[in-house]
Amino acid sequence: MRHYEIVFLVHPDQSEQVPAMVERYRALIEGGGGHIHRLEDWGRRQLAFIVNKVHKAHYVLMNVECGAETLEEISSAFRFNDAVIRNLIISRQEAVTEPSPLARSKEESDREEQAARRREEERREAEARRQAEAEAAAKASDDAEAGDSDGADVGTESESTETAETAEPTEAAETAESTEAAETAEPTEAAETAESTEAAETAESTEVAETAESTEAAETAESTEAAETADSTEAAETAESTEAAETADTKK
Repeated sequence: MRHYEIVFLVHPDQSEQVPAMVERYRALIEGGGGHIHRLEDWGRRQLAFIVNKVHKAHYVLMNVECGAETLEEISSAFRFNDAVIRNLIISRQEAVTEPSPLARSKEESDREEQAARRREEERREAEARRQAEAEAAAKASDDAEAGDSDGADVGTESESTETAETAEPTEAAETAESTEAAETAEPTEAAETAESTEAAETAESTEVAETAESTEAAETAESTEAAETADSTEAAETAESTEAAETADTKK
């Protein structure tokens, strides 16, 4: 078995077939008792000149150890696969396992890209930390202002409570004074009521006495009038008797 280095280019529209093609070539080589020492997928790269009206192609590098029959099968597979637009097979003196310069440059590019991503992530994390610190500081300031406001409210409530407590004894004193005045006014009102009742009773007694006097006077007047009437009647009767006597005397 001899050592070979194989490079083949796949049409960019068929890039998704590259893994299956590599597995098929691997099966040919290992089926013939060979071995793959190095396999690199370089991906899509710009062509030095236009090939089959395309400007890019998918590059694959393989360093293999195989027999002539296996190599012929691989070459035939390249020729009859329309997806492979170019291929190159060269002999090597020994197995090559070190990464190729292009792979190293790609690795370096990948490392640089990873470093750039890490730097970007670190920058974002630093920005996020600064933003979080700013938000924490703003929240602390708001909490402090809220605490001052609550303290002022508590002070106001304390003053209001103290004022209310001071006003309660005053109000109680005023209530006591009002009660005392009411209690003092009640005996006075009772006395005035008693005096009014007594005056009313006195007026009623006076009125009854006056009514009795009027009645007595009326009865006296009636008695006098009756006496006078009796006297008049008696006088009339006496006059009639006298007149009758005189008439009788005259007749005699």
